[in-house]
Amino acid sequence: MGLCHLPPATTTPGKMAVQWTATLLCGLLAATLAQATFSPPAVLNLGPDVIKERLTQKLKHHEATTILQQLPLLSAMQEESSRGLLSGLMDTVMKHVVWLKVTSAAITQLQIQPSDQDQELVIKIPLDMVAGFNTPLVKTIVDMHIQSEVEARIRVDSEQVGPSALVLSDCFNRQGSLHISLLHKISFWVSPLADKVTSLLMPALPKLVKTQLCPVIQAAFKDMFQDFLKLVKVPIPLSPGGLLFDLLSSNIKGNVIQLNLQAKLLDSQSKVTKWLNDSSVSLVIPPMDCAPFSFVMRQDVLNAVVAVLLPPDKLTVLLDYVLPDLAKELKSSIKEISEQAAEMLDRTQLVKFQTRKTPQLLLSQDGAQAVQLIVLDLFPTNKAQRPLFTLGIEAKSEAQFYTEGDQLVLSFNDISIERMQLMNSDIKLFNPELLKGIVTKILNSALLITENGKLRTGIPMLIPKALGYGSVTPCVIKDALVLAPATSWALPVSQ
Repeated sequence: MGLCHLPPATTTPGKMAVQWTATLLCGLLAATLAQATFSPPAVLNLGPDVIKERLTQKLKHHEATTILQQLPLLSAMQEESSRGLLSGLMDTVMKHVVWLKVTSAAITQLQIQPSDQDQELVIKIPLDMVAGFNTPLVKTIVDMHIQSEVEARIRVDSEQVGPSALVLSDCFNRQGSLHISLLHKISFWVSPLADKVTSLLMPALPKLVKTQLCPVIQAAFKDMFQDFLKLVKVPIPLSPGGLLFDLLSSNIKGNVIQLNLQAKLLDSQSKVTKWLNDSSVSLVIPPMDCAPFSFVMRQDVLNAVVAVLLPPDKLTVLLDYVLPDLAKELKSSIKEISEQAAEMLDRTQLVKFQTRKTPQLLLSQDGAQAVQLIVLDLFPTNKAQRPLFTLGIEAKSEAQFYTEGDQLVLSFNDISIERMQLMNSDIKLFNPELLKGIVTKILNSALLITENGKLRTGIPMLIPKALGYGSVTPCVIKDALVLAPATSWALPVSQ
């Protein structure tokens, strides 16, 4: 079972409980992986909760309820009666109805459901209205309760030029969903008139919904989809430069909208320095379950970001002043190889590190590791021109992802030496394995701390924040990192 990777446990019991919960989340995620593959650099999965919330906001913005309140009921009834079958009925209504209009309207809880068609999504929009008509037969307004449900179908438009987008393909009043009833008891001589009004409204209302409300729903969905695209296109600042995502294609998986994204790195002048597009790497995407969204980044995207934050560099450490205990231990280890070389070391001895390449992340179901190539030179004094020896080191460390506020942070821990080679020696040739223990300690105490200091700046998580989720849980899966809100999973928290 895969684990979630968080910072070392130098935290309060409350924070430890959150980390424990996050570990369980990732374990659950890893244990239930769906056998679906994808190759884009990143994928933003938007679940029904996010779609429902955003579309509801857009319907309010487009004043959908106002449109309902302004439905021209009388004219629609007249148009319906002009077809001939109901003309006599309309004449009766017009003689006794002074006015007829919607007095209140509401759109209740939207439902996002999968369609029986491939690459299609069903949105059900319940309508709740009260319409009233005035008649000389009674002194009060006759109120009618109207309930209905609009069904909008969203599909992938693969015919358009450029990346496939999502469009509203159909919108209609769902058959059998229209119900009209009287809100209050009325006198027996008004009841036939109310029945006639209802008979005319039943065929007229679905057509009004089609012509008056459906265009509003279409505009609201288009705005929502454009907002999602704007959201993913906001540059993520790095130091230096930035990371930018853009749409490759859109998919619908059940009741989830999937935006497949390309990625590119920008320099400080916003010029593209590296493109990350489709890959032949097959990745297994975890199912959405009850998460409102998930954001998946491929391993090479993360490596490209690490290359920006942690380019190849050089580090010089005055060992006796910075790490005196390790300086003594190093001298003792060298003494076993050459007493003469050990005597050459004074208090200004220098250890110089050079990372030949940026660390490479390797993500798997069992966790994350970072591999890097390091060259270590030991100078006996700060004035020495030549090192006593040079070591080539292939090192591996545990990589941990965690969040601080809206920042995704990476840290390296517990560096270990996989291979070590003596590249140059001004003393006699020796087996570098004799220094493996002390060199490992120096790497952990000097190089690792420096690298983690640079990584500490983190990566701003703009997409989760824009979706209204300030807290996310990073989970490592094979060849990718998944970000999802921790609160969306019903798991216990350790006290």
